[in-house]
Amino acid sequence: MTGTAMQIRPALGTDVAALQQLILNDGPNDWNYLPADGVAATLQQLAAGQVQGLLAEQQGRVIGVMLFACDDPYPQYRPADIAPAQAAFLIEAVISRDCAGQGLGSRLLLAVCAVLAEQGCGWLCADRHQENAGSAGMMRKAGFAELGSYPDSERRWSGSRRTTVCGRRL
Repeated sequence: MTGTAMQIRPALGTDVAALQQLILNDGPNDWNYLPADGVAATLQQLAAGQVQGLLAEQQGRVIGVMLFACDDPYPQYRPADIAPAQAAFLIEAVISRDCAGQGLGSRLLLAVCAVLAEQGCGWLCADRHQENAGSAGMMRKAGFAELGSYPDSERRWSGSRRTTVCGRRL
């Protein structure tokens, strides 16, 4: 990521092929649940305008993406003073392996928070494998707090097999 300019911009339908390549090539690890059909469906929703995204690009190459939507999958954690319609969910967050650990994830996540706040959202939540230290650090740097964990053997096949939900006010 060093040496040349990096830009963050909205992800567009024309970016779907590059996003799919990044997500499926650099996203899979012991902590991420990224079924190819689910990724394809989310990217179709992006192209249809039902899901939003921000991407990081350097020299025309996509090096990170965050996909998000107005959604409230964990209402039990949403603060009582925030309406369900003001809640959003981070669907995917993938950073190119050669750019990992340089703060790009937290920069993108803070940009997502700013976009959602401008749109009137007051809450963003995300989930991750309980033991995903990289994701935990990215969320912590972006102001997220851990809200709770639950057994999730359907999506988590390694380690504790638990999902941790994190969130923050916008």
